[in-house]
Amino acid sequence: MHRLFKPLGTRGGCDFPESFPQGTLAGGLFQVAVMGVIAHSCPVTMPSDRTATKDESLTVAAVARRLGVAPATLRTWDRRYGLGPSGHTQGEHRRYNSMDLARLTLMRKLVIAGMSPSQAADQALKLEDENISKANFVELLPQEFEVREELVDSLMRAAQAMDRTFVFELLESEIRNNGVIKAWSEVIVPCLMLIGDEWAVTGSGIEVEHMFSEIIKNILQTNLKPTKDPRNSRPVLLACIGEETHSLALFALQVALSEMNVEAHFLGARTPLEAIVATVKRSAPPAIFLWAQLERHGDVTLLADIPSIRPTPRIVLGGPGWFRDGVAIPSSTPSKLKVVHVEDLPKAVSEIMYAIGD
Repeated sequence: MHRLFKPLGTRGGCDFPESFPQGTLAGGLFQVAVMGVIAHSCPVTMPSDRTATKDESLTVAAVARRLGVAPATLRTWDRRYGLGPSGHTQGEHRRYNSMDLARLTLMRKLVIAGMSPSQAADQALKLEDENISKANFVELLPQEFEVREELVDSLMRAAQAMDRTFVFELLESEIRNNGVIKAWSEVIVPCLMLIGDEWAVTGSGIEVEHMFSEIIKNILQTNLKPTKDPRNSRPVLLACIGEETHSLALFALQVALSEMNVEAHFLGARTPLEAIVATVKRSAPPAIFLWAQLERHGDVTLLADIPSIRPTPRIVLGGPGWFRDGVAIPSSTPSKLKVVHVEDLPKAVSEIMYAIGD
């Protein structure tokens, strides 16, 4: 089964795919692999945070190139919102200075993020420091998006424009305020599905997938909470089986468990079976979570090599690489009756909590 979430329909020119092929490359999901951006979304160019140098004066055409907008757009912003050039020399066209460019850059970022032009202009006109990196874009946006699709739309626009700062700040705020399970299920997975939809169709946008996945991984690592007096007496085991390198979902699970004060041994990507066996013998985990993104790594016959211990651990399998038609769990698997396959992060957490008796 490939479906990760119920399709939300068409919104903003982007379709949520109802399903996705197994076996494609991925940053790591529970049932879907992704790589790419959205083909049917309008391409946007995100301005960099680099502003004009001191005393530099720029023409309308030069500013338009830096921001990735048409000169006519700049003239409209000047006429409607007062975001025009400040510099003027007798007998010459007005030119933009460094502060003008900073305000226009902030305006452009906020519009791409989904704010109306009038609201974005109001915020841009309040900017007093030409170093726009000091501006907190997340605080300038509405505190609560009316629907989750709006948040996904804002993230997708910023990701397509390669605005790393905005994507990082918005995702970090989402995880901090709502927790990793809700953020993963309602925001991160839909974004990754949309990114993967484009890669599957066009084969382009690999840079967006890499940037987005690395941002998520960095945020997850910084949000990992230390377990004090954990709920489980013995740590659970989390690992990517064999040569599996896609570990993003494993990071999400680790952070979700840490939010619930559940201790885990995180072995990460490309965990040899020998390491899993040794850890099981040494620590007797109540639950063993094994991730396989690709079919060549999800070999269920390996489960027979997991040592028999008491109490018998619950084996939780995640990822689309595990089950294929005609392949069954070996009868010699020590905890065969306790092997479950989960389709999403909430279910994985639920199975592990059940295993530790909570």
